[in-house]
Amino acid sequence: MRAVTLPTLSFCLLVIASQAAAQTASVSKPRAGDLGIAAQIGGTPGQLDAITDVTGVEVGHTTLVSGSGKLVVGQGPVRTGVTVIHPRGKDSADPVMGAWFTLNGNGEMTGTTWLQESGFLEGPIAITNTHSVGVVRDAILQWQVKRPGLQPWGLPVVAETYDGRLNDINGFHVKPEHVLSALEGARAGVVPPEGNVGGGTGMVCHGFKGGIGTASRKLDARDGGYTVGVLVQCNCCSRRELRVAGVPIGQEIPDLLPCSASSDPAMRTNMPRCDAAPAVRGGQDEEEDDGQGSIIVVVATDAPLLPHQLKRIATRVSLGVGVSGGKGENSSGDIFVAFSTANPHAAADTGLAHVAMVPNGRINPLFYATVQATAEAMLNAMLAAETMTGANDVRVFALPVDRLMRAMKKYGR
Repeated sequence: MRAVTLPTLSFCLLVIASQAAAQTASVSKPRAGDLGIAAQIGGTPGQLDAITDVTGVEVGHTTLVSGSGKLVVGQGPVRTGVTVIHPRGKDSADPVMGAWFTLNGNGEMTGTTWLQESGFLEGPIAITNTHSVGVVRDAILQWQVKRPGLQPWGLPVVAETYDGRLNDINGFHVKPEHVLSALEGARAGVVPPEGNVGGGTGMVCHGFKGGIGTASRKLDARDGGYTVGVLVQCNCCSRRELRVAGVPIGQEIPDLLPCSASSDPAMRTNMPRCDAAPAVRGGQDEEEDDGQGSIIVVVATDAPLLPHQLKRIATRVSLGVGVSGGKGENSSGDIFVAFSTANPHAAADTGLAHVAMVPNGRINPLFYATVQATAEAMLNAMLAAETMTGANDVRVFALPVDRLMRAMKKYGR
């Protein structure tokens, strides 16, 4: 019985180290704003240009990275994790108004039946890999039942994307303690680590290394001065469709597709060798570039919006994914959730609730901000991510910033 204790302890130490490394890497790499691209996408970023520009929102990650080489189910390599968003912070039990939308439903987001019925989001949102949704959901419940002020049952919102290309997804490496670490370690007022972190650790975006990305937009005072913040877990979309501020980046950088870094014939990945001659479009590479994967998007705002209006906000996320090149492909799970931190205590049974709302005639600036922040968050996920080699030595390359900027310049951006 004691045999599993020491590996578990050492693995937890590895988790902490990988979180610190991911944080350092994401800080040192340029974001869209640093490159002047945020302005080309449109709108005015918030101070942090992150979902945490919305006061009270906290984000936490647990990142799991271990092993290399041949996939051994249950052992690794491990490239996965969990990301948590607290709408009002971990110490608040006050629900927020919310809504969700799915562009293409080849994916999962739990808790949405009650979210749609009640119009309230009760507790944190979590994002992980496809085969860890259950353990993350249950761990959130374990965390919630020990906290005062919540209703006697829980229906956590947990979403997923598939990281099985790089990660031992059938090894079920995300454990309750990893979820609890992300819940308790979540922070407000800082730019959350991006790229190869948390639930996004093993994700692929437009054929480049993807993962977690975030951005925000601040409305002009005449439009209410509200903030819209977005966090994405990007694991979707075709390389050839990738666009940045209208520039066809995927056509300008058609190479650097996922490949096999191994010369061992025992590790067959149905991918070209990384050291092979540059692949020509078509055939197997075309299949690999078929928009496989999914994207989860969380939108936060301090604008006083009611649930039916937040449904409209969540729907507009689709346009942000679209201008970046996503098309809601058949194999993609494109699922979005939006919430408002306005109207505190509106869910309390006080006899009569008094709420504020933005009139529908004034909602367009919030639509624009949602589209802009979504597009930038997807780009920030790729900019922050590092090249990763995972299970069976599959390698996914980082977006090369120098070539990105040359392409932008070529098109006068």
